[in-house]
Amino acid sequence: MFEFIDVKFKEIIDLPALCFERKKITTLIGASGSGKTTILKMLNKMLSPTHGRIIYNHTDLRRINSVAHRRQVAMLSQNPAIFEGNIRENLLIGLKLQEKDLPGDDAVLGVMEQVKLNKPLDSPVYTLSGGEKQRLALGRILLLNPEVYLLDEPSAALDENTEEMIMQMVTGHVRKKNKTLVMVTHSKAIAEQYADTVIEIVSGRCFRRGENNERDH
Repeated sequence: MFEFIDVKFKEIIDLPALCFERKKITTLIGASGSGKTTILKMLNKMLSPTHGRIIYNHTDLRRINSVAHRRQVAMLSQNPAIFEGNIRENLLIGLKLQEKDLPGDDAVLGVMEQVKLNKPLDSPVYTLSGGEKQRLALGRILLLNPEVYLLDEPSAALDENTEEMIMQMVTGHVRKKNKTLVMVTHSKAIAEQYADTVIEIVSGRCFRRGENNERDH
């Protein structure tokens, strides 16, 4: 699905060859500052390589309209944007910006149940904790229903029990819907438990690539 060909970004990334497979879950692990988030941003066209090419579905990313690309490839940052207003407005804002049909409250409540956010839809977002805001932003991405999910530390603000529930939900959702997930995580245990492929990034280079060939899909 994605192929990096001799990709460099300033002094941060140096990846002669790297692939992300369609309908697979890939996790990126590595120390802070190793370049993991930079890779996600390049996949989302938030950043462009200073050298080399990134191919998406056999087409050079430079030839793909950025807005159209982000409708297929949605990214959730580690510190996602939260807008003024209530929970419902925050969940629907992505669909409004993409001029898509808005679901009814039942569908929105179903997503809230998925992300374990037990709050009324008209609750103001300023009442939410950091972990609840992170789950709210994850719900917004689920409603967008992209082909590719790019998640940067989606469970960083969650306690251990909630982290496990959210990881099970996200990976289960991706597999059930035949989507593609590329996820940065601080946890090697999470990476190895839920991913098909684990890629370790060290100083901007792909240091290790592990394939979980025994996973039962």
